Amino acid sequence: MVKILWADDEIDLLKPYILFLEAKGYKVVPANDGQEALDILEKEVVDIIFLDENMPGVNGLEALTRIKLKYPSIPVIMITKSEEENIMEQAIGSKISDYLIKPVNPNQILLVLKKHLDKSRLVTQTSTMSYQQEFRNLSMKINEDLSWEEWIELYKKIVYWEIELSASKDESIFEILKDQKTEANERFSRFYQNNYNEWIKDKQGIAPIMSHKVLSKYVFPLLKERKRPIFLIVLDNFRFDQWRALKPKIEQIMSVKKEDIYYSILPTTTQYARNALFASMTPLEIKQNYPQYWIDEDKEGNKNQYEPDLLTDNLKRHRIKASTTYHKVLNVTYGMRMIDILPNFMQNDLNVIVYNFIDMLSHARTDSDLVRELAADENAYRGVTKTWFEHSPLLEVLKYLSDKDADVFITTDHGSVKVHKPVKIKSNKEASVNLRYKIGRLLDVDTREVYDVKNPSEIMLPSLSMMSPIVFARANGYFVYPNNYNQYVSYYMNTFQHGGISMEECLIPFIHLTKK
Repeated sequence: MVKILWADDEIDLLKPYILFLEAKGYKVVPANDGQEALDILEKEVVDIIFLDENMPGVNGLEALTRIKLKYPSIPVIMITKSEEENIMEQAIGSKISDYLIKPVNPNQILLVLKKHLDKSRLVTQTSTMSYQQEFRNLSMKINEDLSWEEWIELYKKIVYWEIELSASKDESIFEILKDQKTEANERFSRFYQNNYNEWIKDKQGIAPIMSHKVLSKYVFPLLKERKRPIFLIVLDNFRFDQWRALKPKIEQIMSVKKEDIYYSILPTTTQYARNALFASMTPLEIKQNYPQYWIDEDKEGNKNQYEPDLLTDNLKRHRIKASTTYHKVLNVTYGMRMIDILPNFMQNDLNVIVYNFIDMLSHARTDSDLVRELAADENAYRGVTKTWFEHSPLLEVLKYLSDKDADVFITTDHGSVKVHKPVKIKSNKEASVNLRYKIGRLLDVDTREVYDVKNPSEIMLPSLSMMSPIVFARANGYFVYPNNYNQYVSYYMNTFQHGGISMEECLIPFIHLTKK
């Protein structure tokens, strides 16, 4: 039974309201003033508090402050005779859940109770019913012969329902959505595989925007105009659903001018996709034209250390004269120090800032039991990303830019997918170690389960040797060697990985922000 604490110095006059609520199944605990309400809270657990603003002794505002200090999660409804702005500001500043102006009627009270106590149940019911109605439409779409544009729209719908149902207590409906998403990923992976060879070469000009075309499509046209400084913010391993989780917070401070999705190249890893992003070239073209900036898969060294150089040469090739800065934020200390020099960035044409937190989070989730607990599922993974953002230097950067005349782009190089389907593979010791793709000699795998490319140069990737094919895991698969098979299956099951083909890895957010 829901228990209501109602504090009012005229509580005896409220007897009809109390009887009305008790007839509806609520239990009301009366208090004559703020102090009595505080004493009751020491002894009893209540679900919601009605608090009169104007009481003798400990008044409503004072009682509210003390209640929120000790019982911050209990919703408090302030009841007042006054509509004075300063009183409402004080109450709202003290985090009331709602307020009512006297005289109130029973239906108002009942409505506010349902709003704050039954909200979760009502939202769950509404979301579940809406998804059930949409389920058939999504299933039909998944099985249609979709274009690359239609796959983007379908993925947006799946992400919408993931977030919409994430708070649902109906586990069965969420499992149905997960199965539907898995089916969509299988279909998308085959679609991507069947078209990738033509897309990456794009001889007919019908391919989607991919990693190596992003800057020339979105950034360079504005850079040529030189109207205002541009900030390109790259969040390594940032998924579209994570963007949607951050979007409400970002929209409080900046306007979302455009929300696009582009297709990542393969492999969906930093070495390939981000180098292609900054170079506006495929990995094979980078190695052929700038061998000094490319480090092969089997060689030691930081594979992304030449991003600033690739960007500089990219601008030269496009005949763009621009003052640029490049910063890679690997820790909070550096991120906070950079905020102090942001005013200097306003003098530049293009400022690139790379944040590596989300990529580190996905790797930490694999290696750390604690992080696995914190990001146990897709919803928790989004939640950890949101918590990081709300306390990150990146939020401070956006706040600084919120009233500046600047174009701000937020994007990434690739996403990650939660894997749960082990795929057996045999190889020699020189094969790459990534769980979502393997390149090397003597790869032995069931080709029906992977995207198998005998000659990597066919898809514009450097080859290690004449006998080094490359294979990509699809959907939710991950590669496991037969030796210690069960141990590795268990260790990597339900971890977030990248490098292969899935909607989460390949469909990349590209967001354009401006000041409000």
